[in-house]
Amino acid sequence: MEPWNGWYHVTSNTYGTWLPGDPRGWRSKGHRKHVEGDYKNPPPEGADRHLHEHAKDKLKQPPVRLSPKHREIVGKAVVEMLAMQDIEVLALSMDAIHCHLLGRFPDKSVRPRMGRAKKHATFRLREHGHAGRLWEAKGRALPITNRAHQVNVFNYTVDHGLEGAWVWTYRQGLYWRDET
Repeated sequence: MEPWNGWYHVTSNTYGTWLPGDPRGWRSKGHRKHVEGDYKNPPPEGADRHLHEHAKDKLKQPPVRLSPKHREIVGKAVVEMLAMQDIEVLALSMDAIHCHLLGRFPDKSVRPRMGRAKKHATFRLREHGHAGRLWEAKGRALPITNRAHQVNVFNYTVDHGLEGAWVWTYRQGLYWRDET
């Protein structure tokens, strides 16, 4: 599907926070295995419990959950690096375990550009004492289909602030660069 005017809804999770067999629901790679439920309608209790335990045992470090201060550092770093790559960002939310972003990627190079932004955020967080991995691999980039979809994703992203996420919108600008 072609994105409307180059806009994408990008999501990324912190390391170890959404694993196969997760009780909140999960999807297998490429949807090769049918899994009942999702985060809105979780699977039956105990379903895939052994798979989830196995995935947790394979982690190389504890799952990453960001404090409110670290959410701000990571969010600012992602927005800053995307701006340096001339990516227009309308909104970003960063909560304890995941990031939502609404951005225009005119050349469809979402994954490499987000990779650089996530790498920048990792280095910025290391300056504040975090060691180890910060992100899960890849993330997800869903093309925006029309203006109504764009507005819906913008509001959805901003509404994460009601649940404790650090939220940034284009209205705030990039005036923090000298602060952190």
